[in-house]
Amino acid sequence: MGRSLYKYTIVLLLSILILGISCQCVEDSSGKVLKIGTPSVVKSASILGDSSMGVFAHLSNPTLTKMASDGKVVGLTAKSYEVSEDGKTWKFLINDDLYWSDGQKLTPDDVRFTFNYLAENYPPAGWIKNTVDNISVEGNAVVFKLNKPYSRLNLEFATYPILAQHIWEKVEKPMEYTNEGENVGFGPFFIAKTDLGAGVIYFQKNPYWKGTSPKFDSLEIHTFSNMDVLSLALEKGDVDAYYKYAGTYPYASMQKLKDTGNFDFVEKDNIGLMLLGMNLQKEPLSDKSFREAASYAINYSEILKLDALGYGQIPNAGFVPPSMMAFKETAKLEYNLTKAKSILESAGYKDSNGNGIIEGKDGKDIKLTILTRTDYQRATELIQEYLKLLGIDSELKNVDSSTWIKQKDAGEYDLTITRSTPWGMLMHANWGTGYFDSRRTGEGVLHVLDDPVFLKLCDDILAATSDDQLGNYAYELQDYYAENLPAIALYWNKVETPTNRAWQGWYSDPLYGIFNVDNFLSVEKKQ
Repeated sequence: MGRSLYKYTIVLLLSILILGISCQCVEDSSGKVLKIGTPSVVKSASILGDSSMGVFAHLSNPTLTKMASDGKVVGLTAKSYEVSEDGKTWKFLINDDLYWSDGQKLTPDDVRFTFNYLAENYPPAGWIKNTVDNISVEGNAVVFKLNKPYSRLNLEFATYPILAQHIWEKVEKPMEYTNEGENVGFGPFFIAKTDLGAGVIYFQKNPYWKGTSPKFDSLEIHTFSNMDVLSLALEKGDVDAYYKYAGTYPYASMQKLKDTGNFDFVEKDNIGLMLLGMNLQKEPLSDKSFREAASYAINYSEILKLDALGYGQIPNAGFVPPSMMAFKETAKLEYNLTKAKSILESAGYKDSNGNGIIEGKDGKDIKLTILTRTDYQRATELIQEYLKLLGIDSELKNVDSSTWIKQKDAGEYDLTITRSTPWGMLMHANWGTGYFDSRRTGEGVLHVLDDPVFLKLCDDILAATSDDQLGNYAYELQDYYAENLPAIALYWNKVETPTNRAWQGWYSDPLYGIFNVDNFLSVEKKQ
C-alpha cells in the first residue's frame, strides 16, 4: 500500500511538472509582444478624428485596396477589382473569409455602408458625393457607379478604413467619436485598448482571423512626444522598431543606433520629397525665367549633404522621384551660379546701382519673403544663402504649422520650404499635382498653379481609362514640370526605419512604410 502510494505521488508530481512546463511553453509562444515606437502622438482615441490614430487603425480596419511594392494598386479587403471601358463603373469583389473581432462576418454591405457613411460624415471623403452616383451590392461585389471617369478611385480606396455597419451606424458624429476600449476590427489584429495617459495603443490577435497567422501574440504602439526619449527607448530595447508615417528616422541619430550593434534599417526610396515652393501668383516668381535662374542657384549636393546627410540623391527638373510609377528621366537639376546670373540678366533683372541686390522689373530691389517652419530651418537658411549669392535679398518668417497654413493660403509669402508626403504625391491626379492645382484646397497644398495647360493635363489624367493613357500623361506632366518649374525639388531622400535585430521579416510598402497588414503577418522574433 505504501509502495503504491509512493508511485502514485511520483506520477502525480511528474504530471504536474510536465503540465507546468507545457503551460510555460504555451505562455512563451503566445506571449510574444512586438513594440513599435513612434513620434506620431495620438491626441484622441478616434480613428476618424485623429490622423495618427487613423493610420494605426489600418491594421485593425484594413482598406479596400493597398499599394504593392511596385507601386501598383491591388486588392486588400477586396479580392480583386475591375473597371468598365468608360471608366465610370468600378466593381470590387470582397474577400469572403473576413470576420469582425466580435465574430460577425464582414459583408459587402459593410463596404457599401462605409463609403456612403464616410461621404456624408467624414470631410476628407466629401468628394465621393460629387463623383459617385450610386453604390450597390451585387452578390459578393460592391459596385460604384460614377458620374464621370475617375482613374484614381482604386488609389483613393487605399486610404479609408472599412467600418463595421453594426457598430458605426449608431455613431452620429464620427469625427468626435472616441473609444479608448475595444474597437471592433477585421484585420489580423484589432485595437483592444488605447491608453492616452501612457501613450500606448494595444492590439490583440483577432480570434476570427482566417488568413495567415501572425507570428507574435500582440502589438503595442508606444507614442513619444520627445524624439530623444524615443531614441533612448530604442537603444535600451524598450521598443523594438521605429515608425513615422511619411517620415524617416532622424539621419543624425542613426549612427548611435548602429553603434549598439542591435539594429538593422529598412531602407526605401521616398515617394515624398523636400521642395522649394513658390508663390506663382506674385512677381518675380510668376516669371518662368526667374524660377529657372533660382533653380541654377541652389547647391543641391551641399543641401543633400547638410540637410539629409547624404541619404538621397540630387533630383531632376521633372520633380517626380524615381520611386513613383511612370517616372521619366528629365534633366538633372544643376548648380551653376554663373548661368543663374546670366539668365537673370537676359530676362531684365539687373543691379543697376551696384548695391549687390538685383532689381525687379519695377526698378526696386528684390527682397523675397521666405515662409518656413522650425522643421525646415537648416534647408531654409541654405536657400537664403544661395539667393544672396545670386544677388537677391530675403527675410525669413519662421512660424508654427497653423500660422504657416494661414499665411500660405493667404499668399503672404514668396518662397516656402516644405515637404510632400507619399499620399500627397499620389493624391488628385497623381505625381504631385495636388500640391499645385489652384482648384485644390488643403492644409499642405500650395494651390498656386492656374495654367490652363496644367489644369487640362490634371483633368485628362483623372478621366483616363487605360494604363497606357496614364503613362503618356505622366510623361507629359514631368516634361511640364521640367519646363515650367512650378516648384523645385531640393533632394530625393531615403526613408530609414530602424528595427531591432531580434525581429526579422520586415516589409515596407510605398504608401504606409512598415505599418501595413502584410508586414505584421511576416515579422517574427528570431529563435
